Amino acid sequence: MIRIFKHRLFWPLAALAALLLACSIRRPGILGITVLDGHLFGAPIDILRNSAPLLLVALGMTLVIATRGIDLSVGATVAIAGAVALTFIASSEHPGSLGTALGAIVVALGLCFVLGCFNGMLVANFGIQPIIATLILMTAGRGIAMLITNGQITTVASAPFGTLASGFLLGLPVAAIIAYGVYIVVALLVRRTALGMLLESVGINPEASRLAGVKSKTLVFTVYVLCAMLSGLAGLIFAANTMAADANNAGLFIELDAILAVVIGGTSLAGGKFNLSGTLIGVLIITTLSLTVTVLGVSPLVTSLFKAIVVIAVTLMMSTRLRAMLAGLRERRRFQEVNA
Repeated sequence: MIRIFKHRLFWPLAALAALLLACSIRRPGILGITVLDGHLFGAPIDILRNSAPLLLVALGMTLVIATRGIDLSVGATVAIAGAVALTFIASSEHPGSLGTALGAIVVALGLCFVLGCFNGMLVANFGIQPIIATLILMTAGRGIAMLITNGQITTVASAPFGTLASGFLLGLPVAAIIAYGVYIVVALLVRRTALGMLLESVGINPEASRLAGVKSKTLVFTVYVLCAMLSGLAGLIFAANTMAADANNAGLFIELDAILAVVIGGTSLAGGKFNLSGTLIGVLIITTLSLTVTVLGVSPLVTSLFKAIVVIAVTLMMSTRLRAMLAGLRERRRFQEVNA
C-alpha cells in the first residue's frame, strides 16, 4: 500500500479523480455518456476533445524537455498554422472542397516543419540556449501570423476542414482520435525502440552521449522539428474549432499549460527521464480544471488563481523532499512520545 503512495503517478491520478468527483457532487450525472446519431456525447467526451490540442503540444514539449531543452514558441506556431491554413482556404476558388482543406493542412504543416528546423538549427547547430532560441520565434511568431492574415481575423466556411475539430469517426471526436492516435504512435516509438533511451541519455549528459556514438545534435534537431509539427497540428484543430484565424489569441499561453502538464506528469525540467503517461494525466488535469471551474461556478476573475492552487497542491504532493520532511517530523514526534 505504501508503495502505491510513492508511485510518481499516484498524486496526479488522485488529483484528477478529485476534480471529477467534485464535478459529480456538484452536478450529478455530468459524467454520463449518451449516444445520439451514432456519436458519443457527454462531459468525458468533451474532455477528450478539448484536451486534444494541448496533448499534441505537451507531447512535443515532453520530448524537447527530455533533451534538457524548452520550446517557448509553440503558442506562436499554433497561431501561424491556423493563419496559414485559413488564409489558404479563403484565397482558394473552392474553399469548401476537400482538396482545398487537404492543401491547407499540408501547407500549414510544411511551414511548421520549417519553423521547427529554425529552432532546431539554433539549438543543435549553433548551441544557443533553448529558452533564448525559441524566445525569438515566440516573439516574432505572432507578428508573422498577423502579416499572413493582414492583421484581420480570417474566417472561412469549409466543412471538410471543420471536421478536424467538430467531426466524428466511429462515434468519437476526430480531434481526440488524431491527438490520442499520435500519442500512441509516439509512445510506441520511444518505449518500444531505443529512441527513448537515446533521448534520455542526451538529456542526462549530452557530451557523454556524443562520445558514446549517439548523434545528439541530430536527436535535438529532430525533437524541435517534431514539437513544431505537433504544435502546428494543434493549431489546425484550434482553427477548425472556430473556423477563424485569430493571430493574437490562438494558442495564447498554451506553452505554459504544456510545461505545467509535463511537470505535473513527473518529468524533470532538468532533462533526462521523461514520462509520457504522466504528461497525458497532466493534460487531462488541466483540461478537467476548466470543466470544474465552470461546474463549481467559480468566477472568471479568479479562475487562474483556482488553477494555480490546484497545480501547486499537486506538485507539492509529488515533492519527494516535502514527503521526506513530513516523514522526518513524524519520526521526531514518535521519538519524543516514546521518551516522554
